[in-house]
Amino acid sequence: MLQRRQFTTLSATTLGALALPASLLPRRAQAATVGQPAPDFTLSDIAGQPVKLSQYKGKPVVLEWNNPGCPFVRKHYNGNMQALQKEFAAQGVVWLAINSTRDDSADYLSPAQLARWMADKQASPTATLMDEDGTVGQAYAARVTPHMYIVNRQGVLVYAGAIDSIPSARVADIGKATNFVRQGLRELLAGKPLTTPTSQAYGCSIKYKNAAT
Repeated sequence: MLQRRQFTTLSATTLGALALPASLLPRRAQAATVGQPAPDFTLSDIAGQPVKLSQYKGKPVVLEWNNPGCPFVRKHYNGNMQALQKEFAAQGVVWLAINSTRDDSADYLSPAQLARWMADKQASPTATLMDEDGTVGQAYAARVTPHMYIVNRQGVLVYAGAIDSIPSARVADIGKATNFVRQGLRELLAGKPLTTPTSQAYGCSIKYKNAAT
């Protein structure tokens, strides 16, 4: 269980969003379905260039919902997320980090600010994408950060859920957890069915437009 003292400097808004499992958050859209084609989309990256999911057909793709203001995101950007990005980029996997935080939220970072944060963290996603209106996040029913998805070479969604099996903001728990994304990608690249195609996502609620703060 999270220690209250860990977050004494956080805002009440952030505290209210911590560790909510996706099933307890309001449903805003029909979830993209594992085993079905992943919804296509086009978003601008942090350099203002359009990126279309279907342009990567023929390669595995990871979708990572990201919000640097979230303690759970910061936990995994202590080195874990960067290690995953580098490990699988070397094997031809495309990694798209998506930020669906609305632009009037205290957690919102402009493209330039998000680019600096990614650079400071030495992160290496294929692209970091802006989804301020929340259209793509809602198409995937992404409800927390980090919420993770894997799309196979044929464009079919094969994983949706948490990054790992321990829903905490403690860095020390990373090594104890089963990393569902690493496990799933290794199985996918080996031509095996995923042992865990879905799991319960955990983290901070996404600050969508037209949603309660």
